[in-house]
Amino acid sequence: MKTFITAILNPRTFSKLVVLLFLTPSAAVFSQEEMSPVEDEQEFQLPLDEVRIFTEVLNRIRNAYVEPIDDKTLLENAIKGMLAGIDPHSTYLEADDYDQLQESTTGEFGGLGVEVGIEDGFIKVIAPMDDSPADRAGVRAGDLIIKLDDTPAREVTLGDTIDLMRGEPGTDIVLTILREGVSDPFEITVTREIIQARSVRYRVLEPGYAYIRVGTFSTDTGDEVKNAVRKLHEENELKGLVLDLRNNPGGVLQSSVGVVDAFIDDGLIVYTEGRVENSEMRFEASTEDVSQGVPLVVLINAGSASASEIVAGALQDHQRAIIMGTPSFGKGSVQTVLPLTNDRAIKLTTALYFTPDGRSIQAKGITPDILVDRGQVTRIPESLVSYREENLAGHLENSDGEEMPEEESEEAAVIAAEVQDPPEVLVRDYQLNEAVNVLKGLNIIRPRIMAESETRLVEDIEGTSAR
Repeated sequence: MKTFITAILNPRTFSKLVVLLFLTPSAAVFSQEEMSPVEDEQEFQLPLDEVRIFTEVLNRIRNAYVEPIDDKTLLENAIKGMLAGIDPHSTYLEADDYDQLQESTTGEFGGLGVEVGIEDGFIKVIAPMDDSPADRAGVRAGDLIIKLDDTPAREVTLGDTIDLMRGEPGTDIVLTILREGVSDPFEITVTREIIQARSVRYRVLEPGYAYIRVGTFSTDTGDEVKNAVRKLHEENELKGLVLDLRNNPGGVLQSSVGVVDAFIDDGLIVYTEGRVENSEMRFEASTEDVSQGVPLVVLINAGSASASEIVAGALQDHQRAIIMGTPSFGKGSVQTVLPLTNDRAIKLTTALYFTPDGRSIQAKGITPDILVDRGQVTRIPESLVSYREENLAGHLENSDGEEMPEEESEEAAVIAAEVQDPPEVLVRDYQLNEAVNVLKGLNIIRPRIMAESETRLVEDIEGTSAR
């Protein structure tokens, strides 16, 4: 306590104390001898006017606030506020926060299953995880949470928000939501549960056309995508593949590199630039293209953030995939956990990442090659009473000798149409339906282009021989 009083009376001494408390990346418990002399103090000198204001505010709160507050709480709140004021992703991690961060990267944790950030003082939903409590309750990417139970969003930091959302499985939290296109706020009740983030799902949509959904990037996502692609190739004659990154809030950087590596043989995938040591990294493709060059469409939207944008940007720069959907979220920053003590740390933005062509995604996002908004396909069957040439009396028969099928009854025709239609998901999901159509178009045009190229090559060779 003696040192603290001295700091208030002597701003220069307090400047040194603040440096030790706030700027040392791995702080232990400092003795009086460690805090007194500071080497190269000019390098760490703080502006004295601001230090005086800080100490004055601290002193007035201690003496005048309606209830007593201990110095430890005040200083921790100051740290939280300092980090919250830098950007929406930097935060102070106490012991529980650090445990939760590790849980979220390994793929199992308790809570709502939603990725959030801070925008204009409100909590913005980046994306709910697939099949999470938030997803099933109706929380959408882009929603603004203005209240958590009885706590207004403007009164909490990002770290506090995570604390409020997490809790015992089976307990409820009421989120008050503002949504674009809805005039009044409304409430959604979400029941907490253990979140087991299912990172990768895949299926065949139609013969030859498959779908891989990546809901979040956890530690093993890259390997899971590679295994999914291999299995799809083994079980099907693949003509096209859709990689769905919509509403994927990101996750582990190395996993996004692994996903890109499943679709390219070599080349740069992503690089980062920052100010601190080891913040500048480059990631290159290191394995074979397990997709075997199959035509690829990547779906993104405003809920696609961070690692999702790395994947989309890299595949776009390598011209390996057609990017479809709507512009992505635009989170192009890297956060590093810097330990302070054995159970305290800060999550600090330390670098920006760039696509292979040097594009920064920060606050811009990835622009799709083909813009496709959300929608729903309405299938309108051909009229059952419409006439074709074959229905006209006395029409000429087809000369190939094949018999035309007998005319079906109305009921049989409807049943047949239902059976032969693509999966219902293509009807409900307009963006996915368009992605499959693009893949079909590529498969129609590619053989023609290859045939024309072969013809030109033969002509060039023959022309050279003639000369």
